[in-house]
Amino acid sequence: MQEKKISASGRGAGMAMLAYGVFATHDAVIKSLGADYAVFQIIFFSVLFAFVPVMVMLLVDRSEANLRPHHPWLVVVRTFTMMTSMVCAFYAFSVLPLAETYALLFATPLMITALSVPLLGETVRLRRWIAVFVGLIGVLVILRPGYSDFSLGHAAALTAATASAFSGIIVRKIGSEERSAVLILFPMLANILFMAMLLPWVYVPMPLTDLGLMASVGLLSMVAQLCVIGAFRAAPAAMVAPFQYSQIIWAVPFGFFLFGDVPDLWVAAGTSIIIGSGLFVVWRETRAEVSDTAPVSSTRNARPDAGPMPRPREKDHVLP
Repeated sequence: MQEKKISASGRGAGMAMLAYGVFATHDAVIKSLGADYAVFQIIFFSVLFAFVPVMVMLLVDRSEANLRPHHPWLVVVRTFTMMTSMVCAFYAFSVLPLAETYALLFATPLMITALSVPLLGETVRLRRWIAVFVGLIGVLVILRPGYSDFSLGHAAALTAATASAFSGIIVRKIGSEERSAVLILFPMLANILFMAMLLPWVYVPMPLTDLGLMASVGLLSMVAQLCVIGAFRAAPAAMVAPFQYSQIIWAVPFGFFLFGDVPDLWVAAGTSIIIGSGLFVVWRETRAEVSDTAPVSSTRNARPDAGPMPRPREKDHVLP
């Protein structure tokens, strides 16, 4: 039994590492496209191409009965937060260095921790509050107010992190009651319809190669999300959650070799502070004597900005 647990944990860790490597590739493609196309155009085509395989997956799933949400207003709010997160994250990736964008997006778990108190009624004790405060200091180290320009890209990255945190909180609240089809299709349809309305004002003709890259954004997102689901099924959430920070490992070489970006010492220092704070929060959540709530490690869709996918529930964590 112990060997099975070790094997499953290793498989979960491997799938998590693969998932966030795919996510990093997804984000590098967005950055390359962002130099020539508006964010709305990239999102429209990437979600459109992802829509067909998602529909096939849902049609095969006979457990889904209908598309009537049990919590319609919360589903609407989540749809809005996911759209906001997606637009802002795509814009941030297109104008900021990859490593800098990731550093600001890494504040999401800290925001989830803070928001879980007023919105979910969960208990967060002093040490985790200190970690949240330290992590926000890390954000300030990166932004350096008064010493460096605060651009629209920085504002977009922070907005994406905040919207992702709200989205994660809502899914944690209603995910056990809402069908996967509802949580998937509402944001996808909203994105397609809203971006389609904006498309006539921003559309730029594309060669087939760029259209293929936009299609790859949607497909890479699907592959990465499925790998995340597989990781959570194989290994405990507390083991999988920290792997989101591995995206920075991919961001540095991608940024350097593809876009000529070199993170400065302030970004490196701030990123280290934010990652350290996030890891501390997850570690505290794993200790039963410290907390019986785990808002960060139990928020399974770690990248709402990359598009909706099914949220694995606790029962999905099984050993072979």
